[in-house]
Amino acid sequence: LETMVELFVNGTLMRGLALHHNLEGATFLGAFRTAPAYRLYSIGDVHPGMFEVETGGISVAGEMYRMSDDTWRRVEAGEPPHLYRGPVRLSDGRTVDGILFPRALAEARHKDISEFGDWRAYMASLMSG
Repeated sequence: LETMVELFVNGTLMRGLALHHNLEGATFLGAFRTAPAYRLYSIGDVHPGMFEVETGGISVAGEMYRMSDDTWRRVEAGEPPHLYRGPVRLSDGRTVDGILFPRALAEARHKDISEFGDWRAYMASLMSG
């Protein structure tokens, strides 16, 4: 029997964005936000990198999907380097699987975009100049 994976996504897997096609066959469960316990970085303005912090965290916007293991494997295979599946705390108190990025890599090399709290909002700010 195939098991189902529920996944919180906060970057290019979201509706209308570059890797959303990798979620073909997944069920959209709605828009959600994380608990205010994360920092959000732009990884080369290609995708976001999110990680949990003890203090100074913000709530990050994203979407939840339910998918088969096969769909998850396709999603995982299509993810950029260093992203991994790990526990993400939502604003409603649940802990679910999400896509995280190593803090050390983000802080060493990339731009903190936590004030946006939302990859789409950050990308829109780039386009508006």
